[in-house]
Amino acid sequence: MISWSQLLPMMLVSSILLGAPPISHARNVSSQNVKKHWTSDNGNGTYSNPLFYEEFEDPDVIRVGTDYYLAGTTMHMNPAVILMHSKDLVNWSLAGYCSPRLDLGSAYRLEGGNIYGQGIWAPCLRYHKGTFYVFCNVNRAGLLVYSSPSIRGPWKRHQLPGRHDQSVLFDDELGKIFMISGGSSPYPIEELTPDLKSFIPGTHRFLTVPLDGPQMGEGHHLYKIAGKYYDVSAIPGGSVNQMVAKADSIDGPWKVTKMVDGESMGVPSGTPAKARSDDRGLWLHQGGIVSTPSGQWWSIIMSDHGSGGRMVSLVPITWDNDFPIIGLPGNLRRAPNTWIKPDTGFVQKPTPTFDHDDRFSKDALSPLWQWNHVPDDTKWSLIKDKGVLRLHSLPASDFYHARNSLCQRPPGPECMVSVKLDTSGLLPGDTTGLGLLSSPYAWIGVVKTSESTTLQVVQGKSGGRSGRKQTQAEWKTTISGSVVQPPSQLWLRVHCNFDTDQAVFSWSSDGKAFTNLGDPFTMTFQLQTFQGVRPALFNFNQSGVAGGFADFKDFVTNEPRARGIEREIPIGKVITLTSSADSSVVVADPVAKTLKSVPLDQVESKHAQFKVIDLGLGRVALRTLNGHYVSAMGDKVILTDLGKAKPTESETFQWVNLMRGDTMLMSIRTHRYLFATPFSTAPLSATSPGPSPARKGGECFKWESSAAK
Repeated sequence: MISWSQLLPMMLVSSILLGAPPISHARNVSSQNVKKHWTSDNGNGTYSNPLFYEEFEDPDVIRVGTDYYLAGTTMHMNPAVILMHSKDLVNWSLAGYCSPRLDLGSAYRLEGGNIYGQGIWAPCLRYHKGTFYVFCNVNRAGLLVYSSPSIRGPWKRHQLPGRHDQSVLFDDELGKIFMISGGSSPYPIEELTPDLKSFIPGTHRFLTVPLDGPQMGEGHHLYKIAGKYYDVSAIPGGSVNQMVAKADSIDGPWKVTKMVDGESMGVPSGTPAKARSDDRGLWLHQGGIVSTPSGQWWSIIMSDHGSGGRMVSLVPITWDNDFPIIGLPGNLRRAPNTWIKPDTGFVQKPTPTFDHDDRFSKDALSPLWQWNHVPDDTKWSLIKDKGVLRLHSLPASDFYHARNSLCQRPPGPECMVSVKLDTSGLLPGDTTGLGLLSSPYAWIGVVKTSESTTLQVVQGKSGGRSGRKQTQAEWKTTISGSVVQPPSQLWLRVHCNFDTDQAVFSWSSDGKAFTNLGDPFTMTFQLQTFQGVRPALFNFNQSGVAGGFADFKDFVTNEPRARGIEREIPIGKVITLTSSADSSVVVADPVAKTLKSVPLDQVESKHAQFKVIDLGLGRVALRTLNGHYVSAMGDKVILTDLGKAKPTESETFQWVNLMRGDTMLMSIRTHRYLFATPFSTAPLSATSPGPSPARKGGECFKWESSAAK
């Protein structure tokens, strides 16, 4: 008899290979909106990672019926604990937050200290008997337990003693509630009382793994699936793997294996545009798993993503020897950048998750805004009939320590954030403008003194995560550009390119013609705020007292590459393929019936041209001008004459667009990628497990249209 754990992988493979899930009701969507804002949905039955091209940390995902819910870390930001909803695991909408204010002491309000890089993190999201629960550890405060009958709240809250990266399992079969936590073996597993308000004494047990075998990490996700217990965790760090342990009993013994092995999704550890060939990249680690009603299993899992912050990917799971392993058969522990959307029984058109614009003309701020700490609500207001956000200044030594800085996550891979500023309400000592909150930080803004008013671009350093006193070198700021007596109404802009990690500030007197000001700012991801850069609207007073006010209007975020050529598949076109590793050209060898790559000066154009045949679901066949098809036969790639027959699985490749203009071709037969050995004319193979961070390993290609000759 076939067990459920044996049946699931077969269901997963068959449903993925057979094509798109069945059509159901779908929401209408503006195609223009899709062009303006990043969406993972490609609109052809496939999706591309990252799921959100902006920061989303420590994801935990659950399914309730046919609905999916996602929770993520918000650290020091307010409101706290972001919550998302989806029907198809690809298109998501913001459901809300667990708490409008994380006010647990003076440091949470930026009074006499700060909680940058601390606060609330690694939430565990669960649903049990009609109630949603979110368990979140908070630095200096303990473990907060939120509960609500609706994902949209309102949420009740109580507190338990602190636990590191905890996860909760409601084990209805045993009538017990288990919590696992900790960052190193042995990992404590404790039982909670039914009201979740205390731990039951004497119920300690441990997940222990042999020191000479595979180890577990932190960021736990505890499950019971088909009678077995699973704990998914991540080895701490950036270039680290996700692990999974399983046991027949909560008491063990536990067996451990790698769930992910070195999967970077092509994301380097340094600046993408400067990635070195030996860069190991930043690997997938820390995320949850979820099933669909059709029996598929998926993971939403994060990886560090440079100065844009940590981002999440949606990746398929294959069950192997009763372990949930990320990847596809033939290429386990690696993950596709582009793949078929999950079979959830619900299909909708592409819908951008986040629209960052805010005209300040409604009763409330856009829910995407977050304050850098707990705000003083008496010092800001919306004047909706004028479309104005008014920030009154509070005393602060610098931008990093300014209260009531209003932040958003910047979308990648590139964005331009603009806002109109009216400074007529400023008083001496006030500094207001548009900044990038990070460490180091930078801003463009207006500084008013009793003698003058100056537009400045300033770069500065912070004092660390714990609010310690700064040294002279740490608090020193640099003015890299200035304009004396700017107009009282002006527009400010910052252009962020996360491929180069460069941000350029500019300003305008009419909102049309912008002039760059100051030096470019090098953006970073660092472990002080523990986040990527955050565009922020701010107003603070350096004279030690509260000052005047600044009015902001028309906050607009432009995403020039949200739907650019990097998302295009050249269906029906004749193209040439060039190796990203050595700029050699892929050609058909009509004698050997293979593909090879040769230097440009050795190319016969008729052998370097391939027509892209549409096979649906983002899949293509490549046909030479003499009618032969490119076929993957195991590891080998050959040219096949199909005559009048249609392309088979062997001739089918998933077209995978990476950002920065690179393309991969995944064989549907092997789930591995077309590969050209760099600086060699050896025949191409279908052996690459995935992209190298520098895109120089032989698996990435550039394409361009080529007129058939």
